[in-house]
Amino acid sequence: EHQPAMPWRDIPAFVAEHLAGAARFDTTRAMLEFLILTAARSGEVRGMTWNEVDFDASVWTVPADRMKARLPHRVPLSDRAVEILRSQEGLHEELVFPSPRAQTILSDMVLTSFLRRVNAASSTPGRVATAHGFRSSFRDWCSEQGYPRDLAERALAHTVANKVEAAYHRTDLLEQRREMMQCWSDFLKTRESNRYESSRSDT
Repeated sequence: EHQPAMPWRDIPAFVAEHLAGAARFDTTRAMLEFLILTAARSGEVRGMTWNEVDFDASVWTVPADRMKARLPHRVPLSDRAVEILRSQEGLHEELVFPSPRAQTILSDMVLTSFLRRVNAASSTPGRVATAHGFRSSFRDWCSEQGYPRDLAERALAHTVANKVEAAYHRTDLLEQRREMMQCWSDFLKTRESNRYESSRSDT
């Protein structure tokens, strides 16, 4: 099923207006920003545990049993993604983004309800953007920036259907993806930095 996606050019403004500066216990906003930053699936982020995070290497490793393709997936963490994780420390012994009250894994409806509440725009007329749709937004951004298809597909943890092509996939291109994900993170901050520069010029 088609998942309504927010146009990638609109995401920095959305992040600045609705997600940046989330309060200490505002797990929903922190989780959604982290999801956008990592281009991960909702279930992967909602079920994320601290033992999957390597702060020294700035890598989040999603185990095979939590991945759609049943293969482990390494996610290079941008500076902002690490900052969000640090802000979540101490909220739960195991879960990174726990339900504030029940202290369990948050329901996917939490993100859906939030996006509906803020009327998150999508490129589909009459439809609100979905959490999964941010993966499509990221993919479009990658194409527009000229990143190789293979790099973008690996960031999304998409499997290679062609067996011959798959046989040559001996690396997950982690360090190349790290640079790309940091550029994505920097792009998401453009609205925030523009607002800061504007306020400075007015003084």
